[in-house]
Amino acid sequence: METVIENMRESISEEGIRRAGEILRQGGLVAFPTETVYGLGANALDPEASAKIYRAKGRPSDNPLIVHIAEWEAIGKITEELTPQAKLLSDAFWPGPLTMVLKKSDAVPYTTTGGLQTVAVRMPDNAIACALIRAGGGYVAAPSANTSGRPSPTTAQHVAEDMDGVIDMIIDGGPVSIGLESTIVDLTEEVPVILRPGFISQEMLGRVVGEVRMDRGLLSEDPSVRPKAPGMKYRHYAPKAPLFIVEGERQRVQEKINELTAEESLKGRKAGVIAAKETSGSYFHAVVRTIGSRDQELTIAQHLYAILREFDHLEVSVIYSESFETPQMGAAIMNRLMKAAGHQVIEV
Repeated sequence: METVIENMRESISEEGIRRAGEILRQGGLVAFPTETVYGLGANALDPEASAKIYRAKGRPSDNPLIVHIAEWEAIGKITEELTPQAKLLSDAFWPGPLTMVLKKSDAVPYTTTGGLQTVAVRMPDNAIACALIRAGGGYVAAPSANTSGRPSPTTAQHVAEDMDGVIDMIIDGGPVSIGLESTIVDLTEEVPVILRPGFISQEMLGRVVGEVRMDRGLLSEDPSVRPKAPGMKYRHYAPKAPLFIVEGERQRVQEKINELTAEESLKGRKAGVIAAKETSGSYFHAVVRTIGSRDQELTIAQHLYAILREFDHLEVSVIYSESFETPQMGAAIMNRLMKAAGHQVIEV
């Protein structure tokens, strides 16, 4: 299959959107930018189209797909019940990086929901994404546009690395603005539960609907405690080299990473280091990549996946990362970093 790359970095092409929409209507796959990461889109109401997403990504079939809509009115067709909490949260955060889990209607095939009785829905804050959703019929299922397990794509080039020759089209809208997947909140219980942390924090949700709790499977270090969201039990975002997170007082973290990378160097191996702007000059025996500033946490989110992918090309033997406990997005950043590391942590 030849994958067409449609350049919309400067402006939206109406003809390009029309062609992309037609691909979706005919059951094909189109990768497109959102404010979070690039998504791999298919017609959410067509079970065969949704099945193509799983095959293209090598994605487990029990890992639900998020249905993307462009109009509030569209939610009524795919949900059985709209809760007051859903209206409050959509008014506060849509369009934007929030996914809500609600009881599904019969219009949504089980292929799209991973066999569950619920549907995950969000309205992206990206003009290209919304134009494509409208052109494609109004309901686009879209996980991240990468091979399952790999770091999520934040540029069209990242998508092409994994999906060239596998899908019909990639719409290049330039780099995304956030860089981490949306917050997922389950509204099917009395108290909303965060199934995946993201840009919209627990505190932000709580200010709108009151009590919100975190799925204890996300908080527990016990591997036998599984997250409620099926997809969160799988390893994600992983680079090819082993990744270790070094946690502790800043000076001791720097000393430990320098010790570990020096050992690698003595063995004739090349180590990688992921560091904040404020401390990146403190490492001497490794390939160092600056992820962003602790004072500007969005820069850390924006660069995380790109750096993990870059280390694959640099062919390092091992990667050591600082920990990034930032005020709003720290839970989301560390959730992705921990999963990429397979929860391998070095305490100092």
